[in-house]
Amino acid sequence: MRIAWRKPSMSGENGGACIELMAATADLIVIRDSKDPHGPQFRIHRDNFERLTKAIKNF
Repeated sequence: MRIAWRKPSMSGENGGACIELMAATADLIVIRDSKDPHGPQFRIHRDNFERLTKAIKNF
């Protein structure tokens, strides 16, 4: 199975600081630094990720 990492739509292709996201399972989102794809990864439950993104948008 091929892992499908995605960059947010507002992310440019200029090599700047970005995150990439992957739905590892139906309930698990994995986040990594696009500049360090083999570095640490942050794992978060989908419900918590949705709450986090809503809080960021409303900040």
